[in-house]
Amino acid sequence: MRPTKEKYYLNIAKEVSGRCTCFRAKIGAVIVRDDQIVSTGYIGAPRGTKDCLERKNCLRDELNIPHGHRYELCRSVHAEQNCIINAARAGVSLLGGDMYIYSEDRDGNLTDAFPCFICKKMIINAGLKRVLCSTKNGKYRIFYVKDWTRDWQKKDILDDKNQYGKDQNKNDYK
Repeated sequence: MRPTKEKYYLNIAKEVSGRCTCFRAKIGAVIVRDDQIVSTGYIGAPRGTKDCLERKNCLRDELNIPHGHRYELCRSVHAEQNCIINAARAGVSLLGGDMYIYSEDRDGNLTDAFPCFICKKMIINAGLKRVLCSTKNGKYRIFYVKDWTRDWQKKDILDDKNQYGKDQNKNDYK
């Protein structure tokens, strides 16, 4: 059976995630504009620097930092960020495009691929229209960027309902 466009692009994001160099997660992102892939990205250290796999450690794990917190201590760039950066490096406009994000933990278990607050801000400023995220139940969820903007105008940026890492944190994290 032929996959829907949503499943097709999420499957490509899954393949992209295979390049990740993070101990904690495998996340891949694909940006599609006018039914054409214009950029991809995965979690990895900045170009020319050592990643977690090369270093054989994760600083955030060593410091017992839960998923979704203290990103400034991570040596990696998120998949969503790399996807946006790669488009910029190629001079490609993202206005009106859609981002597809696939996520699983290092053991291959599906996780909710919801973007963190930093990535949400970048997605808003990049002019993307929709974000389609794989979920831990094997389906996907569609977010409309205009809804994030409207919600943040009314409230603050905190969104406890769809926070990255919430489904992965263990009770031992404080």
